[in-house]
Amino acid sequence: MGEDSKNLPDFNNEIYYRNKLEFSQEVGVLPINIPFVFDIFVGGDYSEEWKHYTLVPELSSLRWHMGKINGPGVLRGNTDLTASLSYTGIPRGPETKYGAFDLGARRNFVHRNWRTAPYFEFRLGAGYIDARGPYHVQLAQGQNFTFTLMVGSGARYNFSPRYSMAVGATYMHVSNMYLSEPKYIDYGINVVGPLVGFNMRLGRPKEVAER
Repeated sequence: MGEDSKNLPDFNNEIYYRNKLEFSQEVGVLPINIPFVFDIFVGGDYSEEWKHYTLVPELSSLRWHMGKINGPGVLRGNTDLTASLSYTGIPRGPETKYGAFDLGARRNFVHRNWRTAPYFEFRLGAGYIDARGPYHVQLAQGQNFTFTLMVGSGARYNFSPRYSMAVGATYMHVSNMYLSEPKYIDYGINVVGPLVGFNMRLGRPKEVAER
């Protein structure tokens, strides 16, 4: 049975291929507040004043698949580059909204003839938040212009070569990289929670797109 499966054509070659373009719509709820995960690299000790933020990011993205499936063993898969416009509601916290533009990459780990593919991704971006620190609100953000870091992992399920969905967990960091200091303290936001998304292929299928 296992040998027969190996000899079958891999239908994932019709899903992950060079120059495939997808539209992705994602939404998350990130209510778990943690320290900045890279604190050690900026001289921190993972201790900070406790903040209570909940972020609800909504991301509209274009995903460009850079190449076909490749790589050895568990690393077999493909990589897509992502460009996103995001609007983040803040139902809990001093601020109320945050808009940003983000760029990133996702590695899809693709098993032969599996509809489910684990992934790991990161995004970097910049945007504007309605900062309340200049209005002397405690533990709020120090200025409107801020940067974003997102790191996530999860699994993608392919309904067909055109449609898929993804479910995972995402860490999101928002701060101004100390640009507001010393006038206003850069507290930053660090939250974790689930993210779900739906993907749709744009344009024609593989045999036409690769010509």
